[in-house]
Amino acid sequence: MLLRVIISPQDIRKLRMDSVPDSVHGLKLVLKKSFQLCSLFDLQYEDEDFKDFCNLTCIDDLPKERVTLKVNFCSVSSDSTLETLSAGCPSSPSTSSASSSHTESFSGRSQPWPTLFPLPTFSYDVELRLSHGNGAFRKDGTLRSISRDMKWEILEKMAEAMYSFKAYPDDEQFESAAIALIEKHPCLKERGSTSGWYGWKISLKFKMGNYRQKLREADCQELMVNSEKRGPGDTRGKRNKVKKPRRSETNFFPDLPQGRGRQDLEEEREKMAQEMRKTTPNLAFIDDAMNATYALRRQELVEEEPPVAEMKVRWPALFTERQIVKEFTRLMSMDLNSLYEGLDSHLQKFLQLFRSKRFEGIKEMTSLMESLDKDASNQRKRAAVLQGLPWYMRENPSTIMKMCEPTDPEEDVIKGMVIGILSVVEDVKEPLPASYNDVALVIEERIVIRHLGDVPNAFVNLMGLQYMLNLDYPKDLKYTFEVIQCLFMGIGLDSCTPRVHSLKNKLLS
Repeated sequence: MLLRVIISPQDIRKLRMDSVPDSVHGLKLVLKKSFQLCSLFDLQYEDEDFKDFCNLTCIDDLPKERVTLKVNFCSVSSDSTLETLSAGCPSSPSTSSASSSHTESFSGRSQPWPTLFPLPTFSYDVELRLSHGNGAFRKDGTLRSISRDMKWEILEKMAEAMYSFKAYPDDEQFESAAIALIEKHPCLKERGSTSGWYGWKISLKFKMGNYRQKLREADCQELMVNSEKRGPGDTRGKRNKVKKPRRSETNFFPDLPQGRGRQDLEEEREKMAQEMRKTTPNLAFIDDAMNATYALRRQELVEEEPPVAEMKVRWPALFTERQIVKEFTRLMSMDLNSLYEGLDSHLQKFLQLFRSKRFEGIKEMTSLMESLDKDASNQRKRAAVLQGLPWYMRENPSTIMKMCEPTDPEEDVIKGMVIGILSVVEDVKEPLPASYNDVALVIEERIVIRHLGDVPNAFVNLMGLQYMLNLDYPKDLKYTFEVIQCLFMGIGLDSCTPRVHSLKNKLLS
């Protein structure tokens, strides 16, 4: 099949596929990999009957040989009015008036670090000099000499652009920015350098450090939190509790919204807690309030590190599936459900690895594969891979995944459970049950969320909670969660440990 893919009016690509994916979801995966699309998107196809674009909901709707597709990127924030109507929740006077106070939406970073770094626009005189320099380079390879003020302008604008994606870029990200600069403006290549960009990379690192210092002096909370020193009477040291983003968080410690202090946001939180006590809360109001109070919530989590039980009392909406997805998007600038896409792309390869001779003596893995043979639906394959992954990574999942029967006292089962998934089933000997009485998440020996339906959905929400609550991965399953983070969700893939990197090579072989 030959595809004409409209990514934007200025970006139209052609793609030839030997075989058509069996679902719209599969087609999206192909487009994401082919065109390096990071954001969420929907697809439309040009209908032959109407000669216009229609939403693509079934893969069979596509013409057989040639088709034009349009990529529509989804906004991070949703339409509150539409969600109110779809939820069918009437607004009470109190929530209506409160909702009108949400004049500011969350204004943090909305995108992860891009695959291709987008260069900023420099001042007019610098752009003019670069244009003349690029013309001379294309003509006879002449490299442009750069004045001090010109280099300062380029580095300053580049630092601003990098900070808009990440406060602390890693080595590969500095490199991608330097390469993007040289590819667009080849006249800036370094004389005598093999790569042409290495010196720019070093300069960007120093400039980014200076830029962060300037923002600290301007009281930027995101950066000040990492510069607090130990006081003379502080034996533990507050600095030891403060963490820089460790797992590629894009909005780790945002400033409070302009014009709104802690007291204002605390009042907002109380109204939201009251709304959550209703039988049918106003979901649109909850969405807006969670959006407006995000910075307050993050500062509480990072600075005070409260127990999860206390967080659930103060922020009950945070422990719902709907808000877990939305909070993860605010924190990471990506969709939590992308975990499913990464998992599905590796399902078959994982199952092949699980059936290898290496696991013939492990009864848990054998039992898992035998159960899957009875019913190999896609959802059961997902569950089998997630439950077998710890065994493959040479870790024991018994501390994080527990099963009990409906008659078993849950308090006894979850005793000593720091974090994990509890499945309530009729037959605990069946590793992949046909149905579940309940699937719940446990943190600090407390059930924090119930009725998750199945194990894959439980893993998705567990990953979301670990990020949102700033929790460390369990030490005895750190490689399992690193695989989920790096290989399934695509977060921090360039800095994974050797064990996970080895698995990545096997999956791609």
